[in-house]
Amino acid sequence: MLHPRRSAQDVLLCDSCETSPLQCHCELCQINLCTNCVGKHLLDSSKRHNVVPFKQKKSTPSYPECPTHADKQCELYCEECDVPVCSTCISSDKHRGHKISDILEKLGSKAQGLQNELEELETRVYPRYEEMASDVQTEKAKLETNYEEMTTAADQQEEIWHREITAIVNQVKSDIVEMKTKHMAALDKNTDEITHSITELKQIILNLKEILESNDISLISTYKSRNNEFRRLPPKVRVTLPTFSPQKINTDQLREMFGSLSPLSINTEHGDTMKSAEAVSSPPVKPLLDEPRVTATIDTGYDYLLSVSCLSEDQVWTCGTNETMKLLNLQSKLLTSIQTKSGRRPGDIAVTRDGDLVYTDYCNNTVNLIKNKKIRTVITLQGWVPRNVCSTASDDLLVTMYSDDRKPSKVVRYSGSTEKQSIQFDDQGHPLYSSDCLDKYISENRNLDICVADWSANAVVVVNQSGKLRFRYTGHPSNTKQSFSPVGITTDSQSHILTADYSNNRIHILDQDGQFLRYIHCDLDYPLGLCVDIRDNLFVAEYGTAKVKKIQYL
Repeated sequence: MLHPRRSAQDVLLCDSCETSPLQCHCELCQINLCTNCVGKHLLDSSKRHNVVPFKQKKSTPSYPECPTHADKQCELYCEECDVPVCSTCISSDKHRGHKISDILEKLGSKAQGLQNELEELETRVYPRYEEMASDVQTEKAKLETNYEEMTTAADQQEEIWHREITAIVNQVKSDIVEMKTKHMAALDKNTDEITHSITELKQIILNLKEILESNDISLISTYKSRNNEFRRLPPKVRVTLPTFSPQKINTDQLREMFGSLSPLSINTEHGDTMKSAEAVSSPPVKPLLDEPRVTATIDTGYDYLLSVSCLSEDQVWTCGTNETMKLLNLQSKLLTSIQTKSGRRPGDIAVTRDGDLVYTDYCNNTVNLIKNKKIRTVITLQGWVPRNVCSTASDDLLVTMYSDDRKPSKVVRYSGSTEKQSIQFDDQGHPLYSSDCLDKYISENRNLDICVADWSANAVVVVNQSGKLRFRYTGHPSNTKQSFSPVGITTDSQSHILTADYSNNRIHILDQDGQFLRYIHCDLDYPLGLCVDIRDNLFVAEYGTAKVKKIQYL
């Protein structure tokens, strides 16, 4: 008797209806289909099916051998451990209670993922790279013209300044000549008056002598004295000699008056490129406000507040000096609260690109991810203690950490639980950061620079993406008498670097090259943690008041 699934010609039948000959195969679900059943199969939109002609079906993969049990094949897959397992493995304590799936289904799913990646590379990513290469060549062609135009503009400004300076100098010289002439004329007039009086006095003296020698009663009795007239000396002309006071040249002001070049910004546009396949456009230019203003104040309820991290424009995660992390809105309403695993206060918090919360725990040397209110430890350190953390544009984590044995502190980049980069020394082998356990808040700038506020070193230390030192900022040069105490640090869409000056109750705003731009005061009370939302609103965690201030500064 023939098998019900076979005919005299050994025809294979559809796995779905089991009546019609198969003609297609779904690589994702690993089933064979007839033409009539293909449409029904594709109606299941919960999966991305990949239906191909049966002749193009890939050969059924062989089961891998179990590395733990030599005589077994891995026919199953542990979802939590993300590894193939055999039937013996799943009964062991290592995989007890874990979610188990069929390995072929898992393989089909992964194969579909690879197929999707191939399709994206061929149809979206590779053409973009070709387009970018073409754009770079076009940009290079324009470069010479643009820079020549800037040089010509500078030359023209130089000529204008020369003319203006020459005119100013000539005017000053003309004024000097005019004042000298007036001064000399006043002195000449005074000289004439005095000379005339001297001539008269000489004549009077001579007449008196003659009268006295003559003993003529008539002359003596008729003489009219003029002594009172000459006792009052003629006015002496006093002219205050003018002086020329050349102004001390302030080179910075001169440069500002002459004109300034906007900074050369060479941004590597990572971010969302591979996820959305859309080009990352340059952000619109937002000038700094002359008077930053507080637009909201959040009362966190902590005794002392340490950190703040934006979830959205109107929701922020906060942590203070207890074990509870709080999600609050602008009206100070508590939306969610989560306690640390260890029951001790977190070292720092950060929000990932997916909106999950990350916190460091220096009590058990871990970095932890909170997703759907469940805490998962993603990094456990040995010999090093995590301090502060930030999430990057590429969804990596940057963690500052100090050593148990007083080695120089370092910054480590992690992708998931995998260490990708360690930043500790400059090109000369000198430590980039201080060795103590105090906070070293960290942020990634839009140009992918890594910015660390090193409180103990009284400096903001900025390295590029590869870890090469770009600059150190140690406070405004004009304020050498005041200590600089950088703690919290953040960056915005304009590649500004903002750091909290804890001891002086203000925020320093720098450009991406470390040049001081402006202070933010806003009656801050010991500002500590900082973050910026997607609209460039600044959130400041005040240590003393335990309040978060939302500040508009752009």
